[in-house]
Amino acid sequence: MASEKRGHGAFSSDASTAGVGAEDASRPSAPRAPGEDSERGDAPGSRLADVFRQGRPALITYVMAGYPDRATSLEVLRAAARGGADLIELGVPYGDPLADGPVIAEAAAVACAGEGGFGLVHAIQVAEAFVRDPGVEHAPPVVAMTYMNPVMRLGLKETAERLRAAGIVGVIIPDMPPEAAGPWRQVSDGIETVFLTAPTSTDDRLAIVAAASSAFIYCVSAVGTTGERESLAAGLVDQVERVRQHTALPVAVGFGVSTAAHAAQVAAIADGVIVGSAIVKRQADPRQVETFVRELAAAVRC
Repeated sequence: MASEKRGHGAFSSDASTAGVGAEDASRPSAPRAPGEDSERGDAPGSRLADVFRQGRPALITYVMAGYPDRATSLEVLRAAARGGADLIELGVPYGDPLADGPVIAEAAAVACAGEGGFGLVHAIQVAEAFVRDPGVEHAPPVVAMTYMNPVMRLGLKETAERLRAAGIVGVIIPDMPPEAAGPWRQVSDGIETVFLTAPTSTDDRLAIVAAASSAFIYCVSAVGTTGERESLAAGLVDQVERVRQHTALPVAVGFGVSTAAHAAQVAAIADGVIVGSAIVKRQADPRQVETFVRELAAAVRC
């Protein structure tokens, strides 16, 4: 699994963010209507739903599993928890990361190049080690961010079983559009599935994504891939409001949130703040991650 390249097993999309605007799945299965599934994130008892029930915006921190090595990435998870992360998005290294910018793509390449390789199974093992020993009294839940090819190579059912056994509570799969998620839904009871919206998403598309999503909506703030930016995208306030018109689920904003100041700006308009590349570039030193996450948490909660 050291070089899992995208092949016929992956879903394709012509959207700027993989899976966000995809409408190419043949014989699509209908998205769920709100309230249809008792395992939805807005159901009572959902750990992901609880993240957004604290009376303030949630801080969601992205960590690349296996970077710069397995042991350090586990310590980075613990550092993020100590720093005040409300939810951790654990990235799975992948050889063709459609939605990832240069920082995360390079981290994935380093992880995959390690002795013996590093892929989905290894990332799940890191998550399980964290869940068992998070280093804090109240650990944030973990969601896995991966792509369809690794999931299909391992097998949908096997992936779901391993995620549940590890204590991972949700998944984000950017290149799985809601219309093609039927087979995954059939085997993933108890695992929340989060879908993405983009600045280019139409109202019809937003309605489909909102009906299919669990726990929260991942609102991609800018066209393109992840990565640090000097400023937030123009029109972000209007974009978040457009998403809210189609769902009662919390809306979390990611892509380009790079500083504590950015985090504070996003926290003023959204229910969750997602920070990725700015954390990954600090992953070589868990102490730097903890300090930075603590700064982000203070900004989000001020």
